[in-house]
Amino acid sequence: MASTYLTRTESSGNRKTGTLSFWVKRNGLGNGSLNQYVYSNWNVSVGGYTSGLVQFSSTDKFEFSNYQESGTGTHTNLLTNRVFRDTSAWYHIVVNWDTTQATSSDRYKMYINGVQETSFQDANYPSLNEDLYFNIGGASNPVVIGSNYGNSNYFDGSMSHYHWIDGTAYDASAFGEYDANGVWTIKTSPSVTYGTNGFFILKDGNSVTDQSGNGNNFTVAGGTLTNTEDNPSNVFNCGNPLVPNTGTFYWGNTEWQCSSAESWQSAIMATLGATSGKYYAEFKITGQSADAVTRGYFGIISENDLHKFQSSLIGADSVSAIDDQISYGQSGSIYKNTTSVTTQSTLALNDCVSIAMDLDNRFVYFAKNGVWQNSGVPTSGATGTGGISFTDNVAYFFAIGLYRSGKATANFGNGYFAGSAVASAGTNASGIGIFEYDVPTGYTALSTKGLNL
Repeated sequence: MASTYLTRTESSGNRKTGTLSFWVKRNGLGNGSLNQYVYSNWNVSVGGYTSGLVQFSSTDKFEFSNYQESGTGTHTNLLTNRVFRDTSAWYHIVVNWDTTQATSSDRYKMYINGVQETSFQDANYPSLNEDLYFNIGGASNPVVIGSNYGNSNYFDGSMSHYHWIDGTAYDASAFGEYDANGVWTIKTSPSVTYGTNGFFILKDGNSVTDQSGNGNNFTVAGGTLTNTEDNPSNVFNCGNPLVPNTGTFYWGNTEWQCSSAESWQSAIMATLGATSGKYYAEFKITGQSADAVTRGYFGIISENDLHKFQSSLIGADSVSAIDDQISYGQSGSIYKNTTSVTTQSTLALNDCVSIAMDLDNRFVYFAKNGVWQNSGVPTSGATGTGGISFTDNVAYFFAIGLYRSGKATANFGNGYFAGSAVASAGTNASGIGIFEYDVPTGYTALSTKGLNL
């Protein structure tokens, strides 16, 4: 979550040469607000405030920086021209530094997904043999991951395979490699020398225990470090803040709150869609609308309707839909293209709605708290028992529709509804994702592995 950060007090180490490698998936973007810190090492005893920083800027660019506030006022950095606004993807980022290099541009290097970055808004290199503001050591110079020294500028997103190397400048190939399909992937156990202050955390889940062998463990100093099934090797679905809406996203873009100024809106779960296969997801209304009524609809929507701002509930959109839209909501009505095709059980706050989307046979099924509505049988195949049919042969996405100030959350397989873990995981034959209820046979989470079953 966005108020979580890690800390460690380190000893003195190599201040001229090192490497940072990590995988990251962003949730909240800059939108002109504060920078989001991935790493910070502040020192308040050497020449005024000094710092080594790794951060996403308020304009969503990426920066590696060393800064001295007083004295010489030196500021050396690399700030990208490119922006990092894909909230559906994991980025692998490596930065290294070696001030002993004769050529100034060799003293700072940056790699994104295995490729060296060469286009920078700012490129200010350190002097030959300059001591940087890393590895100074001592209690007054803590290492902080996920925020700055003052416990603000929190990073909003997920991190994985976080390496710090003290004394050696490695390129990206030390930590990643291309697979047979040309996809940049993790080396889970890289052959590197970590040095005195080196560490390897967040290897498998949310462990802050150092896996380098150095014992340089971290402490969760604020917030909650939550494990997630979403990882660089299996990217899960989530909400897309770039799709038109006026709401606010939370919890890895799996929770969404509708603006109080608008009526019905749809938050499209648009990071992953599919044209074939069978997929399962779960949803809950977690916050009531401005009129203190539980108002929410959950369903599916096509790729051709993603660009629209939905001014009505899904499936009853007052804006002419290009393809089929289907949803099940608090009133018990299941809507398809402005028509209520059946009325089932009403929904209350925190009821769990399961959606089974069969793209092979073009049926969608809805359940309330594990009970399939309309006598639905998601495994009935072409028969479509109790399912609602749709005909358009395009990619479909899960979607949420809410009324003013309403809040809802989705479990796409991470095993959480916002920050709350599922009470007791159901069975899941595919083994991909953790859900509250049993996943129907033949269905799986909508994730990159799920798409390739």
